[in-house]
Amino acid sequence: MICTPKATVSLAPLTAYHVGGTAQWLSQPTTIEALAQALTWAKAQGMPITILGAGTNVLISDQGIGGLVINTRHLMGITWGAGGQIRACAGEPLARLAWLSARKGWHGLEWAVGIPGTIGGAAVMNAGAHGWEAAQLITGVEVMNGLGQIHYVRTAELDFKYRHSILQDQDGIVIAVDLQLVPGQDPRILLKQVAQFNHHRRQTQPQGLPNCGSVFRNPSVHPAGWLLERCGLKGYAVGGAKVAQEHANFILNCNQAKAQDILTLMGHMKAQVHDRWGVSLQTEVKLLGNFAVEMLHPLA
Repeated sequence: MICTPKATVSLAPLTAYHVGGTAQWLSQPTTIEALAQALTWAKAQGMPITILGAGTNVLISDQGIGGLVINTRHLMGITWGAGGQIRACAGEPLARLAWLSARKGWHGLEWAVGIPGTIGGAAVMNAGAHGWEAAQLITGVEVMNGLGQIHYVRTAELDFKYRHSILQDQDGIVIAVDLQLVPGQDPRILLKQVAQFNHHRRQTQPQGLPNCGSVFRNPSVHPAGWLLERCGLKGYAVGGAKVAQEHANFILNCNQAKAQDILTLMGHMKAQVHDRWGVSLQTEVKLLGNFAVEMLHPLA
């Protein structure tokens, strides 16, 4: 099936923040073949390519993104292998994988129920929570390059670190992730653990208003939320963007915020922590599109 890109499409509905301008062109492939066709089309047009997954840890400029944006969240599918082996297409939601694997009695993904992204994004970012990281479960990934060619990258080559993998530094699109879980466990126990993690998230993180999860990575000295809270930043607002009262490392879109509002607030939060604690916070949020140069400096 041919997946023809669409022109001038709003990207805001495709992001957790619900902000951002339009894509010059947007493709939302549902198959590997359609993804390869989109890449071929972009190459023939001589235009740049931007990859967008679930949009949970990105901030897209109000000016939008030029070239072709490829949204991979519709690349779905799970293959349950023998002995706890899973192959999940890049667009599979982490939370869904957590529930399904627990129901099968396969241990290892319970912690992921509270992460709103996809398994592809989890591999790229080495997502983690509750003392777990994706790197502990991933055995390899399938990646498609700009020519539509597929190659396999094993865990030893992925250079996993805290919220980092080599996939962030290389061109290519994750299309599938292989995981190794521990089979043969009691589903009732696993489902109870998943429910507890899910409850903990709802009790400790803001619900209801658009947000992208944690804004800053945790430095070695203290969690980012602890540092931000002690700077008195809970409730601080810029335009329609506000630091959450429930957790100071979250920014909420409270009143039709602009991307620039969120970026300005991020810069202020970073500056306050640096001034008081001498700690330079690093963002978990990836900036896509063109932002004002003077606003990028505080986040460097």
